[in-house]
Amino acid sequence: MRILIIEDEITLNRTLQEGLTDFGYQVDAAENYKDAEYFIDIRNYDLVLTDWMLPDGDGIELCKIVKNRSSRTAVVILSARDDKDSEIEALKSGADDYIKKPFDFDILLARIEARLRFGGTNVIEIEQLSINPDEEKIEFNGEEIELKGKPFEVLTHLARHRDQIVSKEQLLDAIWEEPELVTPNVIEVAINQIRQKMDKPLNISTIETIRRRGYRFCYPDSNEEA
Repeated sequence: MRILIIEDEITLNRTLQEGLTDFGYQVDAAENYKDAEYFIDIRNYDLVLTDWMLPDGDGIELCKIVKNRSSRTAVVILSARDDKDSEIEALKSGADDYIKKPFDFDILLARIEARLRFGGTNVIEIEQLSINPDEEKIEFNGEEIELKGKPFEVLTHLARHRDQIVSKEQLLDAIWEEPELVTPNVIEVAINQIRQKMDKPLNISTIETIRRRGYRFCYPDSNEEA
């Protein structure tokens, strides 16, 4: 499960990062609206935990962006506002929960777990192909395909953005925790594994190479550009 934390109070931001990481969550963190928009654009999150008041914007607007992009992503608003009207405004804007500051971390954790349990399925289904990101599982016509690790994540990301051309740099930013430490060649390796382990045995094409631009998920379209 991947969570995005948006909190401009640095100490609280780090405390949330460390606490959620200790409980097994993959965590990204931003301290302002602009950086949050960047993360929301390149990655898919199961839950977004955002402060209401940010130095360059507000969490309510971010909530709307998140929900427009993926209604299944849970959004939890953190706020020092303790009045009833603010809580109502946040929930009406699309937030799934509203937690007043200061809060107990154990209670926050329990409410995050509850929201993730209530969330919709993340399974991607395209004709005979089914991709389950939560279980790292792929099925084609009911037959399970052995594709794990980074190739699985690359396939999943492209499938989620199947109407877009995604560059190598965007894939690195979205999937690798420290993209600056790896070369773009790792993307080519991952794409090759997808083609060798899944496409060829099944006689299908899932990834189209767009020269000098990146890759596009093309299943069930079989017109692939080498």
